[in-house]
Amino acid sequence: MARPKDLDRKPALLLAIIDHLLDKPLSGLSFRTIAGALSVSTYTLVYHFGTRAELVREVMQAVSERQSYVVRTVDQESGLLDQHLENLRHSWRLSLDERSLQLQRLEFEAAMLESRESRADRLTLASFDRWNRSGVDALVKMGVPADDAELEVRIIVVTLYGLHYDLLVSRDVERTTAAFERVLQHYGRRIQDLIVVEQSTHG
Repeated sequence: MARPKDLDRKPALLLAIIDHLLDKPLSGLSFRTIAGALSVSTYTLVYHFGTRAELVREVMQAVSERQSYVVRTVDQESGLLDQHLENLRHSWRLSLDERSLQLQRLEFEAAMLESRESRADRLTLASFDRWNRSGVDALVKMGVPADDAELEVRIIVVTLYGLHYDLLVSRDVERTTAAFERVLQHYGRRIQDLIVVEQSTHG
């Protein structure tokens, strides 16, 4: 009879693996290197994660899940532009600490690795789509037409990804934050203009 899995062990192992990867490339992950770093057996890792591909996927999913708090906050907005902009500003502040930066690096690397795969359920693409859906819903709630909302959200999301890439490469928090504030300012003005036009058109 198979021994039941320790349900608490796997999440703890996954967290320890992510901590280990904070200063290492995702591409170099293997059961042997992780076993040595965590002082566990490769059998333990295989027992909980199955294959290397499944372990990498679990790591990628855990890394992308860090955005859930921000997405939930946007989902709970009441249709006020100022609230929406402040939530985006708060999400930027949360991304500035070293751990968040390294998790963002892992997500970028995971996206590059997944881009070579043909599977439809790519986790990094799902994370990107989740950001877009949440943002579109928030803008539509404010009164922005859906087509305009989809375009504006795609622009702001890819711009934020670009700013995070800039931050990882340059490590210049002051200048990237200034750029973020300028982007947010222009975004807020465009959304306000779209709301005004829609209200004037449809009363």
